[in-house]
Amino acid sequence: MDYIPHHPVSTPKYIFFLVCFVFLCSAIIFDGDGYILILDYPNLFFHEAGHVFLGFFGETIGLYGGTLGQLIMPFVCAVTFLLQLKVLSFAVMLLWFFQNFFNIARYMADARAHELFLVGGGKHDWTDILSRWGILESDTALAAVVRYLGWLGLIGTFVGITIIWQIDNKMVQQKKGGFI
Repeated sequence: MDYIPHHPVSTPKYIFFLVCFVFLCSAIIFDGDGYILILDYPNLFFHEAGHVFLGFFGETIGLYGGTLGQLIMPFVCAVTFLLQLKVLSFAVMLLWFFQNFFNIARYMADARAHELFLVGGGKHDWTDILSRWGILESDTALAAVVRYLGWLGLIGTFVGITIIWQIDNKMVQQKKGGFI
């Protein structure tokens, strides 16, 4: 097969991805509060915008709109890159998408403790959501599941792009007539 059906993942691009992946995972693991400014400020903006925009469709969807808002933006970006067959850009957007899980888990785990500073005047989304579901006492357990899913997503994205890079690299070498 001498045809790569997507924008190939070159070694320099893969190395850039790897550096971003290591930085992101290190920040998640070693940063005390887990708040990554370069990502979480935009995430907070999309969270608050989600409340506003989805709030037009009713109070309940407006309540969920914060969390949905911060997930919808990286998801839309990821799908856009996937449709353009830009798999590396797609993978970077998946990293952003799954990084949000840690931020959401932190907020979720605070549903009873109320220790986080809240932008919206003190109303805690996850207290309301989990209370409506009758599972407020499960806030930290649910947060642990969300963190676990975040790690699965990050690692799965890394593994997937690594496999694609290896296949692309092999195909490029075969096209050149040999392996280096």
